[in-house]
Amino acid sequence: MGQATIRDVARKAEVSVASVSRALNGLSNVRPETRARIVAAAQDLGYVPHAGARSLSLARAHAIGVVLPDLHGEFFSECVRGMDREARRRGYLLLLSNMHDERDQAVEALRAMRGRVDGLLVMAPHIEQDVLAATLPHSLPTVLINSPTPIGPWPSLRIDNHAGAAAMVRHLIENGFRNIVHLSGPQTNVDARQRAEGFRREMERHGREARIIEGNFTEEAGEEAAQTIMASSEPCDAVFAANDMMAIGLLHALRTAGKRVPEDIAVSGFDDVPLARYLALTTVRVRIAEMGERAVARLIGLLEGTSAGGESDVQMPELIVRATTSPADGTGAK
Repeated sequence: MGQATIRDVARKAEVSVASVSRALNGLSNVRPETRARIVAAAQDLGYVPHAGARSLSLARAHAIGVVLPDLHGEFFSECVRGMDREARRRGYLLLLSNMHDERDQAVEALRAMRGRVDGLLVMAPHIEQDVLAATLPHSLPTVLINSPTPIGPWPSLRIDNHAGAAAMVRHLIENGFRNIVHLSGPQTNVDARQRAEGFRREMERHGREARIIEGNFTEEAGEEAAQTIMASSEPCDAVFAANDMMAIGLLHALRTAGKRVPEDIAVSGFDDVPLARYLALTTVRVRIAEMGERAVARLIGLLEGTSAGGESDVQMPELIVRATTSPADGTGAK
């Protein structure tokens, strides 16, 4: 069977082609139940708008919309840096939008992109899959970043968070740490959930208690967790934070309190942001900028008809051992 067309969607949803166009472009003059039926039909058929046809009506802006949960912090700046590098190399501009971890703002950010860009890159690990699927405009080629599993017809790039967390736990246990605490991200975020699950499973596999403190991916959360750990009567000789920024907050608070890292307590993170190497932080490398580059390349492939949609690209992270979990002589550090 060939690629589904807008007429196929209209036939399956039992509406006019014009209604399909209005619904998938996010126009308000479509009843909610009709829009839901059209979106479901488009997903069932794997309908992806033809980029060539769109270029006739939009005159190809050569612009890519990027919708992120946040625009602050080293992770997002590195990701955007990689995106921008590949986009400029291919003759495209980036238009950035921030959804501030809010579902309603995610909907508004996506709507604001329509008619202004040729395609979308969307990172929304905090949005439920069904909500995201109903919100994404089928009229725009889209690539998802860090979605929990493939959604509808959209290709995705994601990190194997379970494997990264498991590798860190094994490293800590193999280096003699026994009372390991995981400082997780918010459990509304799929990356945070998967990293916590990977930690829990690997700790259980080694017959150890999986102690978890929930944070919110900020340095302040790391500092607060350090105070909680130091005030607790429960032993802790290592902390694995779900991202580097919380690990950096931990390092600051522990050292301010006179704790030696890693002799008194080891600290590790996840992401390998640029600052991590200057602080000799053991972490899980995600290759953030490279992920941004690959996302742009994948989207441009859809726009220019050189790649297919719907496939998922899973990136395997890499354990990076530095001084915060190793002896001061740097044994095993990278």
